[in-house]
Parts: sequence; C-alpha cells; structure tokens
Amino acid sequence: MSKKNIEVSEERLVEEGEVAGDYLEQLLDILDFDGDIDLDVEGDRAIVSIDGGDDLDALVGPDGSVLDAVQELTRLAVQQELGERSRLMLDISGWRAAKRQALSETGRVAAQRVLESGESAELEPMNPFERKIIHDAIAEIEGVASDSTGAEPHRRVIILPE
Repeated sequence: MSKKNIEVSEERLVEEGEVAGDYLEQLLDILDFDGDIDLDVEGDRAIVSIDGGDDLDALVGPDGSVLDAVQELTRLAVQQELGERSRLMLDISGWRAAKRQALSETGRVAAQRVLESGESAELEPMNPFERKIIHDAIAEIEGVASDSTGAEPHRRVIILPE
C-alpha cells in the first residue's frame, strides 16, 4: 500500500470519527446526559470514547449490551452520512478498555495453565470481539497457540500446547 493510500485511509477514519462524534453528541443531548467525546484512530479503526457523567452507565447496560446497540446505531449513522460501512469501535466509561484488559489476563492465566500441564484448555463461549482479544493475548506467549471451536453463540477459544 502506498503512503498516499495510508493517509487517505487515516483521513477517512478521522472523518468517520467526526461523524460518529456528532451523532453521539446529539444522542447525549437528547438523553440529557453529560459526557466528553474523544476521537482517535487505532490501526484500521476509528475509536470513539465517551467519558464523564455518572449516567453513562445506562449506555453500557448489562455486560455491554446497550453499548453494543449504541455502537451499531453509530455505525449506521456513519454509513448513512458517508455511504460506506464503518468498523468504528465505541467505548463508554472505559467499559471496553476494562473488558479488554480482563480478557487478556484471562488468556494469559489460561495459557500459563496449559504451559504447566501440557494439556489444552477450553474457555467459556465468547462473542467475536472477546475471542479476538484472547487470541491476540495468546499470540504473544511462546509455547501455546489458540483456535476457536463451536458455532455462534457457543463459539469458544481453545488454548493448545505447541
């Protein structure tokens, strides 16, 4: 990929973040919630974070279910405005960041068990976002590998000794 294509891609992601930020600002106004919106680009995604008010927990919901819905609505708003599907990631009150850290730790602990026992370990069913975090954590550890098995919504990560 040429440098120009990378710049265009990053410009596009910044544009996605700005459209998402405008949409979310309107949503917060309608709900009368306080929150600061932060826009960033990480890899090949626009990252939008909302932090601040105590009432934001209502936008996270049980196990992030409301957050997932708000993220999807935001992606649709970006698609309507820009004409292409967005893969932006939304985080509210640091919920996804904390979830990512906890899942990475779960992967590391399970990998350590596999290294010590020499036997594979099967984790609980997870959604694609959660499985990717586990796979990324396992990829950084020598002596183990990971794979996924099963069908949604019961798909799970298996950690294997190498």
